[in-house]
Amino acid sequence: MAKQEDIIVGRRLKSSYISTVVSITLVLYVLGLLGLIVLHAQKISGHIQENIGFQVILAENAGQPEVMSMQRTIDAMPAVKSSKFISKEEAAEDLMDELGEDFVDFLGYNPLFPSIDVRLRADYTHPDSIQIFENQLTENRIVKEVYYQKSLVHLINENVRRIGFVLLLFSALLTIIAFALINNTIRLSVFAKRFLIKSMQLVGATQSFIRRPFVIKGITQGIIGSIIAIGLLIFTLYTAQRQIPDLQAFQDITLLFLLFALIVILGIIISWVSSYFAVRKYLKIKTDYLYFY
Repeated sequence: MAKQEDIIVGRRLKSSYISTVVSITLVLYVLGLLGLIVLHAQKISGHIQENIGFQVILAENAGQPEVMSMQRTIDAMPAVKSSKFISKEEAAEDLMDELGEDFVDFLGYNPLFPSIDVRLRADYTHPDSIQIFENQLTENRIVKEVYYQKSLVHLINENVRRIGFVLLLFSALLTIIAFALINNTIRLSVFAKRFLIKSMQLVGATQSFIRRPFVIKGITQGIIGSIIAIGLLIFTLYTAQRQIPDLQAFQDITLLFLLFALIVILGIIISWVSSYFAVRKYLKIKTDYLYFY
């Protein structure tokens, strides 16, 4: 009979251990999934910002040496990601491809100007930074004007800021929820052993001695849960890339490793803190109240 009871207790403990690990895994997986969304949203927004078209329109009489010197000056600017010189002839060919007809023959001359097509880095696409960049270029005598769609720049920056704020708020909220869920799961696990904790305390065991195995167990559960969560995230990312191949262009291995490391750290810290305070509660509670809490 005693052996049968030991088997039943062992199964319950194993079931409790597995359910705790599963709960930690699911919570960390959802949190990691949000992290992946934030990383990809940042990469995509940066890609969009860096593909805003800026054309430095040059004077028609600008000589080749002046144009090359101008392009080297632009490339040396910290705000510039890339630049490409477009001659009058190339500009005319591009416009004819868009219009589908030869407007040069119709007009009798090429009205277009040579230009330098510029792509700025994402950090420098704020309207104030663009204005500084524009002022620097227009000081050169061969620059006729700097053309870009100001309304589009403003719209993109506003949307990026709003999306970033919403994701930040949602991340903070989900982190609090994750902590609460993992904390409640571990507290329930410790609750099942509250009489054992009090018995050890009554026979003279110190608080640190009683607390140590629970904390170690909690940390172990956090590590196991975070590793499984990372495996699920890798599988999710792999599946998403197979469905949307363009996602591979936005991958940053370093940031992914940082995200995975953060998940492990969160799993350890939340499990450790929850185990510590859950055991502490039953160490301080009076024996008569063990039946009520």
